[in-house]
Formats: sequence, structure tokens, C-alpha cells
Amino acid sequence: MDRALNSDPVSTADTEGRQRWRNWIGFWLLGLCNNFAYVVMLSAAHDILQKQESHNTTTPAVLLADILPTLIIKFTAPFYIHKVPYGFRVLVCFITAVVSFLMVSFSSTILLSIFGVVFASISSGLGELSFLSLSVFFNRNVLSGWGSGTGAAGVAGAFLYSAFTQAGLTPQVTLWIMLVVPVILAVRSAELSQLSGLYLLTRFTYFSSYPCDLFQGLLKFIFPLGLVYFAEYFINQGLLELLYFPDSRLSHAEQYRWYQTLYQVGVFASRTSLVCFKIRKIFLMSLLQCVNAVLLGFAVYYQFLPNPWVVFVIVLYEGLLGGAAYVNTFFFIREETAKHEREFAMAAASVGDSLGIALSAAAALPVHHYFCSL
Repeated sequence: MDRALNSDPVSTADTEGRQRWRNWIGFWLLGLCNNFAYVVMLSAAHDILQKQESHNTTTPAVLLADILPTLIIKFTAPFYIHKVPYGFRVLVCFITAVVSFLMVSFSSTILLSIFGVVFASISSGLGELSFLSLSVFFNRNVLSGWGSGTGAAGVAGAFLYSAFTQAGLTPQVTLWIMLVVPVILAVRSAELSQLSGLYLLTRFTYFSSYPCDLFQGLLKFIFPLGLVYFAEYFINQGLLELLYFPDSRLSHAEQYRWYQTLYQVGVFASRTSLVCFKIRKIFLMSLLQCVNAVLLGFAVYYQFLPNPWVVFVIVLYEGLLGGAAYVNTFFFIREETAKHEREFAMAAASVGDSLGIALSAAAALPVHHYFCSL
């Protein structure tokens, strides 16, 4: 009798533990698929533009197509997205992702390739905003799963696309194979939405207070996150290509490729770190990332770094700071925001990284041109 009575709590604890891990894995897959398609699409669009011998003249257009749709969605959607059921949002993410794959794979013009990137940006931006909001209806540990998945997307997306094309597959065939990714995204998000009881429900909870007052309270999170990403993408878009060491055994292309790979590894590692420790001082990470940008800017101008290995270490560290700032920002937003305001807060704060990236693109292009003209 005692044994039977004592077995119930253990069984319940085991069930809850399994459920938490299943939710963690579910959000990990959401993060992976949401950003994976975006990474692959951007690589494919650049390849096709290069094939059309128009890559250099359309780089600014690709950068705008890459970030502006996401930025517009994140700026505006938190004020009306509560009227849209999660199930419909998932459907839009799925359709726009598929359309982006097909448009770029069948592209015969520059304009079609750029529109493919636009649709990928819409899918990624709406997905990030929606899945961060959805996470508040689960245990807080799912944020670690989401962060780790988005970090893995950068590494896995770039690696698999390169592996398939290196194996002899054309970018077009590679994109057809990758169509499985939006399917996984739709299936996993549907399962999680149904588990939370929100798949077909419209949310009204976060308008119990004035949203503009709420938004002002989020600036202490949005500004540091935006500053981290401004410095980070200023480095990635404006400086890294200029940090070339001719005496190294690695070619210019190989050096740049390793910069990007190590950056993605750093992002993945730090976005996964939330399961081990938390960092509340996000503004400190912003300042450290700005120090990286200034240091590498002087390195480009004065050429005082001895070899690419020093840059490898700095770029890895850069990725660690950026990834840690991202996951810790949303963790503490969840912890420090009233329960009925969390859904809006998570959606609204997601504009921080996109705003930083957009501003960095505007700043990095003239700086890049200036250094190239020296």
C-alpha cells in the first residue's frame, strides 16, 4: 500500500521531467528551423546573384531585403499580432518560407532572387516574434532551447548548404532538398501551440495595460541588445573582409570563411549557455562588443595585428558576447515582467537585434567603401 502511494509523486515528477525535455527539444527545433531556412536562403541568393554576375552591384539591395522586412514586422506586429491566432501565424511562416525557397531556386533574374530573400526575412521575423511570445506559456527553460536552436542554425545552415553544393549539387537542387525544413517548422510549432492551448486562440491579454507604457519599460533591454548587434554586425559586414593577412597560408577567402564560421560557433555556444548560467549585466556585454568594434577598426586602419589567429580569437569572443546578450535579454524580460504583460514584452523586445543590424548595415557600407579606397 505504501509503495503504491509513494509511486504517484515519482511518476508525476518523471512525467513532468519528460514533458519539459520534450518542450525544450521542441523549441530547439523551432529555433533551428526558423533561422536555418533564412541562413540557407541568403547563401543561395548570393550564389545565384554571383552566377548572374551581378553580385557586387546588388549587395546593398540584398542587405536591405535581408533585414528590412524583419525590422518592419518587429516594429509594428506587437501592437496588432495579438488579434492573429498562433495557428495562422505558423501557416504564414510556412508559406513564406516555401515561397522563398521556390523563388530563389527558380530565379532567372536579380529581382526574383531578392524577393526570395524578402520572403525568407518575413518568415524568420514573424517566426521569431511569435515563438518568443509562445515561450511564455511554457517553463522558462524553453528559452534555452530556443536560443540554442537559433545558434545551431547559423552553424548547421552554412555547413550543410556548403556541403551539398561542394558535393556537386546545384544551388537549385539543394534548395529543393531544404524544403523539408519549413515542414518540420510547421509540424513542431503546431504541436507546441496545441499543447499550450493557443493554436487556434486569439490573444488579448497583453492589452490590459497601455502598450506604449509597457514599451518604454522595455527600453532598458532593447537598447543594450540593439547596441550589441550594432557593434557585432558592424564588425561582420564592414571590417572582417578587410582583415586580410597575405603572409598566412590561408587565402583571403579562407580567412574570411573561418571568421564567419568561428563567429557562428561562438553564437551557438553562448546561446546554449543559458542552461548553465545567467548574466544580468547585458549593458556590460554591449560595451565589450563596442570595444571589439573599435579594436578591429584600428586593426584595419593601422594593420598592427600579426596574423589571422588573433582575429579568430576575437571573432569567437564576439560571437560569445552576441549570443549571450540575446538569450539573457529574453530570459530577464520574462523574469522581470508581469505575467499578463510577458507575451507583448517578448514580441516587442525582439526588435532590438534587428534594429541594431539595420543600423550597422547603414554604417558599415560607407566605412567599408572608405577603407577600400585607401
